[in-house]
Amino acid sequence: MHSTEITRRDGAERRRDTLERLGAERDIWLSTSHPEHGPHQVPLWFRWDGQAVWMCTGVNSATARNVRAEPRVRLALPDTFDVVLLQGEAECHPAPEVPKGPADAFAGKFGWDPRTEEAPFVYLCVAPRTIRAWRGEPELRGRVVMRDGVWLA
Repeated sequence: MHSTEITRRDGAERRRDTLERLGAERDIWLSTSHPEHGPHQVPLWFRWDGQAVWMCTGVNSATARNVRAEPRVRLALPDTFDVVLLQGEAECHPAPEVPKGPADAFAGKFGWDPRTEEAPFVYLCVAPRTIRAWRGEPELRGRVVMRDGVWLA
């Protein structure tokens, strides 16, 4: 349980806290969109490699279909008090073609390797272009901590 008392963090603290959470969290919400069917949001396991978020989903899932049609996505860590939102473009990597490093790291984190499954999977990689991080109203000003793929603090 988090305290509801908010101490405003500076940009460097927000960056540090954001990187810590990206390295430690298990789940992330991925929002995609389809031109005819509209928004689609799912929680997925993810791994942060220091530059990008790696996730995995069924090759024929609505998520994968949406990303192939419209690669712009939004991601959110699952905490409404300590908000971290990412935006970027997703790249699809079929499981047999995914780079070994990210796939091995994903399997190591979760004890599950989608490359070994009978059903086909696709890895989604998102290098964020924008990251916003804030804790409550006192931190709304300065919430953009990454713009155009560059950390601001």
